[in-house]
Amino acid sequence: MQQLKNCCIFFAYTIKIFENSEENCLNIPIFACQKNKYAIMKIKNSRLEAIRLILSTKEIGSQEELLNELAREGFKLTQATLSRDLHQLRVVKSVGANGGYSYVLPRSSQYRHDSTHDDVRPVAQETDTTGYRSIRFSGNIAVIHTRPSYAGTLAYNIDNCDFPEIIGTIAGDDTIMLVIAEGVSRTAVLRVLKTIIPSI
Repeated sequence: MQQLKNCCIFFAYTIKIFENSEENCLNIPIFACQKNKYAIMKIKNSRLEAIRLILSTKEIGSQEELLNELAREGFKLTQATLSRDLHQLRVVKSVGANGGYSYVLPRSSQYRHDSTHDDVRPVAQETDTTGYRSIRFSGNIAVIHTRPSYAGTLAYNIDNCDFPEIIGTIAGDDTIMLVIAEGVSRTAVLRVLKTIIPSI
């Protein structure tokens, strides 16, 4: 009984200290939250960097393959988290060298092996390889002309970016029709398209 009484006195005394020191009461948990947030961000940034490196050096055709590659690098994550990471990195699927589809990074995020050093370096901006040739507007419709066989991949990339300015696309072999959202200017459409078609 005496132990219980002493415990209650200690608890009341502890509360009194925090009541008289509002700054201490608030700062301790806030500091802990901030520290935890920074640690989580550091892990996420490392994971995104690993995804960039893997996709730049290997042909990955599925999320399962990518999850296995990340596991080898020490990253354990769910498919839902990976999907969010791929969306944040603006990764799209494109036709690879072997004719199958594989994940592709935007040019500015890619890496390559340096020919004279045993390391991996960011790829410099290269010539536009989207196949783009021209674009014309009529009302809320835009028509993009590409080199033969490029339209499908380019339309997929546009749709995958979920631009609010563009409702959707229809692609042929060398032509893409874009349906533009109501009230969106041509300048706005060109501005968002430039993120994936540098030469537009």
